[in-house]
Amino acid sequence: MALSVRIALTDGAARLTEAGIDGARFEARLMLEAVTGLDQASLLRDPDREIDAGAFGRMIARRVAREPLAYILGWQEFWSLRFAVSQATLIPRADSETLIEAALAARPGGVARVLDLGTGTGCLLLAALSEMPAAWGVGVDRSPEATALAWSNAESLGMGGRCAMVAADWAAPIAGRFDLVLSNPPYIESADIAGLMPEVALFEPGSALDGGVDGLGAYRIIVGSLDRLLAPGGLAVLEVGAGQHVAVSAMAKSAGFATVRLRADLGGIVRAVSIER
Repeated sequence: MALSVRIALTDGAARLTEAGIDGARFEARLMLEAVTGLDQASLLRDPDREIDAGAFGRMIARRVAREPLAYILGWQEFWSLRFAVSQATLIPRADSETLIEAALAARPGGVARVLDLGTGTGCLLLAALSEMPAAWGVGVDRSPEATALAWSNAESLGMGGRCAMVAADWAAPIAGRFDLVLSNPPYIESADIAGLMPEVALFEPGSALDGGVDGLGAYRIIVGSLDRLLAPGGLAVLEVGAGQHVAVSAMAKSAGFATVRLRADLGGIVRAVSIER
């Protein structure tokens, strides 16, 4: 069965709206672009073009079931770069760009060596490398599927020769020192995960969300490793959930790091904790 672009867009947006999806028409258009391989301008020029109604309908049904749009499309933009995504990784979020902003503000001249702990899609590491052309980096993730995806993203973005991806438990096998350590660790309290929006609770990997009873388990490991990971003058930038900057800052100071800076995201929530040796 075939439908015109005009009818498919109208019907698809209506189904998404009925399901409570914000930005329904925008999301329906992105799915149309994925089905047809055409950009927005081409679709607008030819609204009577027939499309594969079956493929489009299956995408709409997945979104109605609250599967994240990024998983349906297979990609998400971050720092103006396109990253392939899968259910082995968290979907990159605009809030996490705050970490790149903080790193660039603190090290405007760039650095030589970057480490990304819990790399997922590789978005933090590769965004940093894209801004620091002389840098080389390592991404570490417990999930082999995630590290394979991060490596694929590195190659797709032309940075495969500037990084390595390692499947490991945090920094356990890492022996070197780095000028910049980045991390967006799991920080949701275990008891709160079931109450998250369904796109997150039902589809994104629990291991990348669950920060333990108090949400701070991963920070204890990471902050406890910084003394051996940071080179002299090194910088660590960690993403935190709302209000967690207080506890993470205290951890850093207790570990002997006197300089701790905070940076808020566009919503005014402190999102990045920068720790300097």
